[in-house]
Amino acid sequence: MVTKVIGIDLGATNIRGAVVNGNNLSDIISVRIHSDGSVEDVLGDIYHVIDALIDDGIAGIGIGVPSVVDVAEGIVYDVQYVPSWVEVPLKRILENRYRRPVFVNNDANCFALGEYYFGKGKDVGSMIGLTLGTGLGGGVIINHKLFAGYNCGAGEFGLLPYRDNILEYYCSGSFFRNVYGLDGTEVFADAQKGDSRALGLYGELGTHVGQAIKAVMYTYDPQLIVLGGSVSQAYDWFSETMWKEIRTFAYVKSAERIRVEVSGLKNSGILGAAALYFDAQ
Repeated sequence: MVTKVIGIDLGATNIRGAVVNGNNLSDIISVRIHSDGSVEDVLGDIYHVIDALIDDGIAGIGIGVPSVVDVAEGIVYDVQYVPSWVEVPLKRILENRYRRPVFVNNDANCFALGEYYFGKGKDVGSMIGLTLGTGLGGGVIINHKLFAGYNCGAGEFGLLPYRDNILEYYCSGSFFRNVYGLDGTEVFADAQKGDSRALGLYGELGTHVGQAIKAVMYTYDPQLIVLGGSVSQAYDWFSETMWKEIRTFAYVKSAERIRVEVSGLKNSGILGAAALYFDAQ
């Protein structure tokens, strides 16, 4: 019998959820989050989504949040975009309400799990998911299991020191504003038109992405790295310089064998949140 699990993706503007049944998703329920509201206001938004999805056949609930998480206790701390959520025992609250096991983790870890169970990582034992968006996040799969670290801090590659700042400063969608004072959306639009300066900036970004990938390879030596987030849509514009940098890796055979691919998974946040249940079994 296929296990049915609810996956919840708590984003900056919306809470989205669906029932994951094998490789199938139910209709997605989306509710705008009261990000400036109280703890109870945001919990009410989550209840609204789960109440619309839950039935007697649901085995568990997984939820991904943009924050640091005490995974064992399911406590979330300092949730991005939700000022009132400084310390919320989300697992206990939801388990008391729904009488189902609840699993909570950060959104980058959920991205990696979603790719491992449903996307590019289904055929590997070790992989890294890198989210290239406004920032740089990561999730780590080792020996077929999510490795979150003691404090849920594994995979925070973006915070590694790099040049005069950190990797995230140069290796994310914020690179264009941080270094050149340019709007990343406008650079993307110019690159679509074939603008040489914009394409050159993406080439520069690719060198930094290559440096980030080398850091990942030195620390975890994975079979596969999957790129997600908004910046990954520009892969064709930065892949050449990225690979040029990867090929400077100290261990030649590792550089030849590493796979770097772009996520093609739709609704990876929801799927990854649901995969928290499967990872815990």
